[in-house]
Amino acid sequence: MNKIVFTGGGTAGHVTPNLAIMQQLGERGWEMSYIGSRDGIEREIIEHEGIPYHPIASGKLRRYFDLKNLKDPFRVLQGIGQAHGLLRRIRPHIVFSKGGFVSVPVIIASRMLGIPVISHESDLTPGLANRISMPFVSRICVTFPETLSHIRGEKGTCTGLPIREQMLHGKASRGIALCDFHTQKPVLFIMGGSLGAQRINQAIRSSLEQLLQRYQIIHICGKGHADAALNGIRGYRQFEYVKDELPELLACADLVVSRAGSTSIFEFLTLQKPMLLIPLSRQASRGDQILNADSFARQGFARVLQEEELTPESLADGLAALQEDSEAMKRRMAASPYGNGTDSIVKLIDRFKLTGS
Repeated sequence: MNKIVFTGGGTAGHVTPNLAIMQQLGERGWEMSYIGSRDGIEREIIEHEGIPYHPIASGKLRRYFDLKNLKDPFRVLQGIGQAHGLLRRIRPHIVFSKGGFVSVPVIIASRMLGIPVISHESDLTPGLANRISMPFVSRICVTFPETLSHIRGEKGTCTGLPIREQMLHGKASRGIALCDFHTQKPVLFIMGGSLGAQRINQAIRSSLEQLLQRYQIIHICGKGHADAALNGIRGYRQFEYVKDELPELLACADLVVSRAGSTSIFEFLTLQKPMLLIPLSRQASRGDQILNADSFARQGFARVLQEEELTPESLADGLAALQEDSEAMKRRMAASPYGNGTDSIVKLIDRFKLTGS
């Protein structure tokens, strides 16, 4: 039986693209396992799918001073040892990594055992974990063609982003019913990423009365960030986090406000959802979301509002401009050359399983 180990974690964006590949490989009879961190969001997502999950120790390289930076190299070494033992026991034909720091010890252990590794980079510029792992992987799949310029040698290939099949089959009527909405007013879908976005949450809630005059609102606010005082407001439905309901909620959405993580924005692109992107600032990230958002804005797929400029007034203005441009934006998205990368990656996995190159 063909065996594959998946790895990656830290955010939902490092995990959910794996699900698209898992679905196809599962239909082909592959045996699948997942190696992730002990407490990361990937554990909940993968165990929900019924895939065997193996936690290991992992570290994180922070861009600021923290005493944990002194301890984490030892955690990475511990993780390499744990991953090495798991891989020797599982004996996979191939490892697929979606990035995040938990993937680093798994990739290094795979190289030690001679197991081929395919990694995937979603953002326009490779993240630190993928840059560290790059010498140890066999092939690096990328979403943006521009990313190939950051990869040495012949390892890079542009496949696009794997999109989960269920995302393509959401029913708008189910989303409307789930939220107790109606069809006489457009639906605004707001998502700040799997961990939430407090700046976005605050801007939405401080202008909720005005926004509800024009929209019905679905608000994915992040775990622990729901406001109980807002429950029961007609036309407003908040969720801390959604899993199975996401395709239905997006299907009924007319406009989207979101961070600019690549997994989410490519799902919006595939579903042709006009989007107002509010990327994480450079103070809070390495700036990858700013690059992602700028790329989509240049192609006419999105409008961008920088977090430093986010106010209730700028949010209202951005939404008004987005709604005015929404039909033209949908046409541009429909003509986009970007497609679902799942088939390309599955074919690559099949090839490496047979040839190792």
